[in-house]
Amino acid sequence: MQANYKSYDFEKSRERMDEILDSSDNNYEDKEEIPSRDNLTFTNGYYICCSAIFIDMRGSKDFAQKHTRPVTAKIYRSYISELIAVLNSNTRLREIYIEGDCVWGVFNSPKKGDIDTIFSTSAQAASVIDTLNVKLRKKKYSEIKVGIACHDADVLMIKAGYSGSGINEVTWIGKLVGETADLCSKANRWNSKRTLYSKKFYDNLTDDKKKSIDWLNWNSTYECYEGETINRTMNEWVQGNG
Repeated sequence: MQANYKSYDFEKSRERMDEILDSSDNNYEDKEEIPSRDNLTFTNGYYICCSAIFIDMRGSKDFAQKHTRPVTAKIYRSYISELIAVLNSNTRLREIYIEGDCVWGVFNSPKKGDIDTIFSTSAQAASVIDTLNVKLRKKKYSEIKVGIACHDADVLMIKAGYSGSGINEVTWIGKLVGETADLCSKANRWNSKRTLYSKKFYDNLTDDKKKSIDWLNWNSTYECYEGETINRTMNEWVQGNG
């Protein structure tokens, strides 16, 4: 969110607090799908069960120190732009965020088939990293290492910001974001695979999808499923050009 200076008015500040705190609890509705962000005001919200994918770099501080700033900028731009392209290609994606070197998205997933597509998107994201690493190796740049996590949980969707300033953002409160971020922090570290799937996410996959991914392992330490998931078509290019 870009800043736009406005002098602080303490009286107006108290009025805004009262407007928010005095609003009706009935303004917070249960929804099966993520509603349009245009339906949000500063006094309402929606409870939804939806899904998230988080992709976060590993060792980013050390990585940035290995290259000149222009090279680091080009690598990060390539990394972020193509992860956004992959997430944005899923029709169930509703919101996408960039936080430092973490890219994450929130998806509508009321049906099991929706979870299947999100699983496939996570595989594409992993293959994007593999593809970028092929190109980085050819330029003799350091390769990128990431952790990926997929989760399905309840969340409260609200509009947060400064009313009247134009500074606002959709904010997600509840289990979904925090638990997915925590799971992502454990991915591709110590004894875990690159992509981790929460038990709830896995359980909500269709039976056909579960049969096709019987190579996933159960990680008893983190109580989730894990795997070196990839997109087969994209991997053919990686293998042929690596």
